[in-house]
Amino acid sequence: MSEVSEVDVYSLIGEEGFSRLASAFYRRVPGDPVLGLMYPRQDFAGAEARLRGFLIQRFGGPDDYSQKRGHPRLRMRHAPFRVDAVAREHWLALMEQALVEVKLPEGVAQVLWSYFHSTATFMINAE
Repeated sequence: MSEVSEVDVYSLIGEEGFSRLASAFYRRVPGDPVLGLMYPRQDFAGAEARLRGFLIQRFGGPDDYSQKRGHPRLRMRHAPFRVDAVAREHWLALMEQALVEVKLPEGVAQVLWSYFHSTATFMINAE
């Protein structure tokens, strides 16, 4: 596969690909000793839908996320949660497992992984 740009990801995997990825990630969250404690138990479905919508928009799909929730403002939305280097590593580990599980095309997985890695670092708000 030739090099994939961020804006092409949605056209290559569609909503279905992002749905599978978000689902695979959130199936792992409740059992994680760090992340499982951060997410409100009653809102896993909502968190999954928000991640899916955000990723769809971020990677070239419709802007439904912003239409419903406004600007993503990732750091602001995550400010109530203590995101340190340990939380970052747990988040990345679960997302890596999800990426492996859903078997997206190699170029797509590389683009997503690069984004997840840099964004997870950006989200750190505690030592």
